Amino acid sequence: MSADLITISPAAQMALADWLEHAKALKNRADATIEAYRSDVTEFISFLTSHHAEPQGLTPLARVSTRDMRSFLAHLRGRDLSSRSMARKLSAVKSFYRWLADREGFEPTAVLAARAPKFQKKLPRPLSQDAAKSMLDHVELQASEPWVAARDMAVMVLLYGCGLRISEALGLMGRDLPLRDALRITGKGGKERVVPVLPAARKAVSDYVDLCPFDLPSDQALFRGVRGGALGPRHIQKVTESVRMQLGLPATATPHAMRHSFATHLLEAGGDLRAIQELLGHASLSTTQAYTAVDQAHLMRVYDAAHPKARDT
Repeated sequence: MSADLITISPAAQMALADWLEHAKALKNRADATIEAYRSDVTEFISFLTSHHAEPQGLTPLARVSTRDMRSFLAHLRGRDLSSRSMARKLSAVKSFYRWLADREGFEPTAVLAARAPKFQKKLPRPLSQDAAKSMLDHVELQASEPWVAARDMAVMVLLYGCGLRISEALGLMGRDLPLRDALRITGKGGKERVVPVLPAARKAVSDYVDLCPFDLPSDQALFRGVRGGALGPRHIQKVTESVRMQLGLPATATPHAMRHSFATHLLEAGGDLRAIQELLGHASLSTTQAYTAVDQAHLMRVYDAAHPKARDT
């Protein structure tokens, strides 16, 4: 048992465990999210235990005050946490309290009214269409083995042509062959979506399969490393780094940037935001709306360069 858990009363431990089970079973949260929730709420209850110098059972937890919340936020600031990290921790605590208040029948206003410091969300950093095309044109040049070059190309085309996360592309199995017009992808939190597959992506994967020296049974990974095991993301990251340096692209030109580029270029071409949300597998439309800001920034640059008044200044 961790030092943090020792400072939490058995009743609070049980409530936390029940809430995490609820979040995982009913809200389909990913394992990494569940562990982050556990850590954040454990820290909050441990803080209250230390702050009040007594174990925090369910009754004390129901009496948390506005002053307690201010002290907790001051505690987080004292750890030099970023505004983003503070907001994440407070969000977890609020989610726990909504569930606990509903189960125990108390008013959680003091917790829910607490405000985390504002932070500016980092916008995705997509590549331009020309840069994305150049990345794809150079990927195959990084490997001397033809099948390895074809494999890396297939993965990158899936990232850019289908908007897959790198874990989703590398999670494809032999049973997914041959690729059809659409793929059923299981993304974060077990959320399923159907992704159209462009002919170029189907051809890239087919070319790789034709050259691959290993058998690709249905229950094993589609993309293989040079020793036959499942291909890991680090290799694709290293290939991207090499291409990026050759082309003089910024450090933000990563495999994940290819997915962002897929979304942004769809939006620039007139794609519907909610349809793009479904293609990307975002649980919240607000996540996809970050691309709107990217697109607006692009439009403003075009406007500033082309507007007669801009040229006259």
